[in-house]
Parts: sequence; structure tokens; C-alpha cells
Amino acid sequence: MSDSTADFLQTTRSSYDAIAKDYAARFPAGPPHPLDRQLISAFAELVTANGPAPVADLGSGPGNVTAHLHDLGVPVFGVDISPAMVALAREAHPRLRFHVGSMTSLDLPDGTLGGILALYSTIHVPDDHLPTAFAEFRRTLAPGGHALLGFQSATEPDHLHMAERFGHEIDLDYYWRTPEQVAEALTGAGLERVATVVREPDGEETRARAFVLARRP
Repeated sequence: MSDSTADFLQTTRSSYDAIAKDYAARFPAGPPHPLDRQLISAFAELVTANGPAPVADLGSGPGNVTAHLHDLGVPVFGVDISPAMVALAREAHPRLRFHVGSMTSLDLPDGTLGGILALYSTIHVPDDHLPTAFAEFRRTLAPGGHALLGFQSATEPDHLHMAERFGHEIDLDYYWRTPEQVAEALTGAGLERVATVVREPDGEETRARAFVLARRP
């Protein structure tokens, strides 16, 4: 089975289609934590300094972080597996571009992206499909382009399956990974690690947040 029709893509799509409106209502703004915003600002500065190539926000959801990058002067568009999420993003941010797609099979030419942002979206990609996604990151990034990943951090790999969220029946898997595990997978795909940041849980968060910044040589 190819990545474009993999079972996890179908279940992730249908699950987020089911919860899209409730998810958007629960998370109505961009990154709430000051450190997260500063890391995204640093990413924006790096990608714009490297040239005018656009940035892809992979797993853009309702489009709030895409809009935040746009406000920082980044030429950005959003990609999400869920048509319902894409519809909400287009409604909320009509001046920006959003389309349905998967990070494991990006409908983009080689070397055309100035950057890739993937916040809390790689967590739904199983371990055996992660190399495919990261190979797509490298393929589509221009030389010198950066990728910033954000995810719930783990001290050792773990897995969670959820059958209900916001009162909706879903079939959604979460893969908790260590920062080192993600960084090694990125370097295995031919990207260079630039930085790793981990912050402790804040407020209602139950897991630490990790960010890995990588660069295509």
C-alpha cells in the first residue's frame, strides 16, 4: 500500500473531519506560549533570509499558525489531511492559500520550498512512515531551507489511540517520540540538525513540548 492511500491517512482524515469545528473552537488563536512564538519568529527570520521561496505549514488545521507566519512576513500556505479543516481555514483566512494533502506525498516540485513548519502533525505519522515524510521534506526544500517541527515530547517512545474526542467517535493514533528520535530521523533523511528545544508542560499541558529545527544542506 502506498503512502497516499495508507490506512493511517484515511483514519486521520476522517477523525479530524469529525472534530474540525470543535477543535477550531477549542484552539481559536495561534501559539499561546511565548517561547513557542519566539521559536516560530526565529524560523520566520531564517526562511526569509534564505530567499523568497514559500513556506508550507504541514498539518495547518484551522490555519491560525499559517496566518501568524503570514503576519511575520512569510510567504506561506497551508496543507492539511482533513478537507473539513481546510474549509475552516479558507473561511477564517480567505487571503491565504490552503489545500488538502499529506506530508508523506507532497504535490510539490523538488526544491521549491523555503521552509516547512510541522507543529503537532508528525505525531499522527507511524514510525514506519516517518522516513517517507522526512524524505519528502528534504525533496521539496530548497538548499538552505529550514524545517521546524513541534511535538509532544517523550522520554521514551510511546503510543496512544483515541476513540473519542469532543464527544465525537474517532479513530486517531498519536505517536510520542523523544527529541533525539525525531532528530535522528531527520538527519537520516539528509537534513542537518540546527537546534533542539524542550520546554516543560505549561497550564493544561500534560507533556513537555519539543521543537527540532533542521536544514537542508
